[in-house]
Amino acid sequence: MFYDAAKRDHGLPVDPLKSLIVPRPIGWISTVDPQGRVNLAPYSFYNGVSEFPPMVYFSITGKYGDDPTKHSRMNAEATGEFVVNIVTEALKEQMNVTTTMVPYGVDEMQLAGLTAAPSRMVKPPRVAEAPVALECRYWRTLEMPVDPARPDMQAFVVFGTVVGIHIDDAIIKNGRVDVAAFRPIARLGYSEYATVEKAWPLRRPDDPRFS
Repeated sequence: MFYDAAKRDHGLPVDPLKSLIVPRPIGWISTVDPQGRVNLAPYSFYNGVSEFPPMVYFSITGKYGDDPTKHSRMNAEATGEFVVNIVTEALKEQMNVTTTMVPYGVDEMQLAGLTAAPSRMVKPPRVAEAPVALECRYWRTLEMPVDPARPDMQAFVVFGTVVGIHIDDAIIKNGRVDVAAFRPIARLGYSEYATVEKAWPLRRPDDPRFS
């Protein structure tokens, strides 16, 4: 099949776009508001964008209830900091709890029964149960173009510089992070997710650094 992405004339009951951009890593973003209240929310439009300097982004779309935008963005912009926690298969239910729409100021970390662990270089706490956490300083927000068909769903991309990294020693094997050992999950389309269970090497022919 082929369809016009602007017209979305695919004829399917659910828009297939997000089921085609897969798998998408999940950035479990923890922030605090100016009053110090914790917020935790997962974003599947998340990824790294630069190694030097190390930078990541998460993207939000539309409003959040009566608020003009998502709380993670509001807090990151107001305080200049956020933390990316990595979601594992063991944490999938807790992650799902934090997707619940709640009023501004409600602590989703506490709502999901998670433990807030202090960060080293930023104020927002990290999720103690997550084996990986990236402490970030907010850089800027990029305003995306408005879709004339859905002006209420404008997207914004929040960028941050990674300033501190936590890795559980249990997932480091032979000097490398063993991704399959902590089984991160990824978002697919619809309400589907996937678990990273297997990793294999495929070294570039002209790059002897990795075996």
